[in-house]
Amino acid sequence: MAKIGVQAMMLKDSFADVGAFETLRKVSALGYNAVEISQVPMDEKNVAELEKAQAELGMDVASLSVMVEKPVGRPGESLKDDFEKIVADAKRLDAKLLRIGMLPFAAMKSLAAVIDFAKEANDYAERLGEEGISLYYHNHHIEFAKFGGKYMLDIINENSPAMGLEIDVHWVQRGGLDPVRTLEKYSGSTAMVHLKDYRIGVLPESAFGLLDAGDVGGFMAEFKNVVQFAEVGEGNLDFPSIVPAAQAAGARYLLVEQDELYGRTVWDALEISHRNLTSMGFGNLF
Repeated sequence: MAKIGVQAMMLKDSFADVGAFETLRKVSALGYNAVEISQVPMDEKNVAELEKAQAELGMDVASLSVMVEKPVGRPGESLKDDFEKIVADAKRLDAKLLRIGMLPFAAMKSLAAVIDFAKEANDYAERLGEEGISLYYHNHHIEFAKFGGKYMLDIINENSPAMGLEIDVHWVQRGGLDPVRTLEKYSGSTAMVHLKDYRIGVLPESAFGLLDAGDVGGFMAEFKNVVQFAEVGEGNLDFPSIVPAAQAAGARYLLVEQDELYGRTVWDALEISHRNLTSMGFGNLF
């Protein structure tokens, strides 16, 4: 059965302020019992506190985030430079799944660059497989750009047969595709799904002030920004259909994520998503 958890990108400030254990204690109190680690330093203190959260809270470390290569000046660990450390952390935390959050920006520029990235990632997926660890790729909207009539995500998938997928339904929708049909398409390859809603917000009063002042450019900037992230169940995505489709596709973890909070606290946002998913009939998945 799939388990609903939290994507820790939302929690990075709390991890920095009060530590991994206290953060996950709050997550557990909200009813979530799984976490995907992302944008959190994997130093000894955090890894030890993640172990403590597993032992004392029953928190499941669903997956760890990795990069193939680390861009200059960016924190984090890469499979190229830190392979043994990443494997050791995964085994220490009994995390059988790793995920790549996005292909490098430079790899987006051409078909050849996409293929090179996918093949390099596949090599690491094969090496990780020898360690009993699986590698997955997480999409944004950019992967639904086309090269020669074929989606970038399909090009990545075809050139990395050892690597699975982590489907983010918000970014699928923003990329112009239907989340349910996309999950069906990648059934059998998808171990994780990001539950992230998509809403059209209301234009602020200030936008109309710009319009009245003749600042059409400023108004149009506000107009473009009405596309928003949302708590699960607070937007327009059909989660009563998406969650069963994710389960049917073979997803082991369904991870709540919200990139921007628009004034709410992360704890309020997570509570709202939990409440809405429970009211949809998915309370047994927490």
